[in-house]
Amino acid sequence: MSENQKQHILAIGAHAGDQDLTAGAVLAKYVMAGHKVTMLHLTPGEKGHPRLSAEDYAKQKIEEAHQFADMIGADVRFLNYKDAELPSDETVKYEVADVIRELKPDIVITHWHGSMHKDHENTHYIVQDARLYAALEAIKRDLPNHRIKRLYYSENWEDMYGYQPEIFIDIPEEAFDKWVKGISCYAFARGETYGFPYIEYYKALTVVRGAVNGFKRAQAFAVGPGGNHQRLQYFM
Repeated sequence: MSENQKQHILAIGAHAGDQDLTAGAVLAKYVMAGHKVTMLHLTPGEKGHPRLSAEDYAKQKIEEAHQFADMIGADVRFLNYKDAELPSDETVKYEVADVIRELKPDIVITHWHGSMHKDHENTHYIVQDARLYAALEAIKRDLPNHRIKRLYYSENWEDMYGYQPEIFIDIPEEAFDKWVKGISCYAFARGETYGFPYIEYYKALTVVRGAVNGFKRAQAFAVGPGGNHQRLQYFM
């Protein structure tokens, strides 16, 4: 894909913050180049605060997700599911398929299947089937079918079982700065919930992934079986 071919990326995460952290710098880069980005959070991720109630933290996470999206210039949506209770059933799969049919993204980014988090693993399989349901003309829904061109899996420290990074996207300075400001909107990313230094971890990871690929910074993605190591400016 060249920079001049305008694309639409749909980033699907189990919780608000998942794809923001792991793919957010690439998403910021795409928006800066004139492409469209939509972030779909299947749950707010509202049960991860040691002091706030799930209801209060859900409101906060939703606000933070909108702040991040505004910072990088993306759209944001939520489905109505609860953290740690995300099912992998036909209902949610068709909901995601309907979003794909509506938005007609060229590229989808989501979770790898080998995860320590049930919601992340379920999201992977939800997206796999939703991609099929969205593409099949024989499946009649309110909107016509749509085939996404590419599906990529972002690099999340909780999803590393069997994960093999294969695609490395160069991160320019301005996109990096926007991404850092964006993820700093999230309290959990700032280490204010359980203390994990998410921002520093993922900032450092961009340096690691960039250094071995001839970039100052990069974010990594997997494509599944048969993928090849590629260092790119934009997704193919």
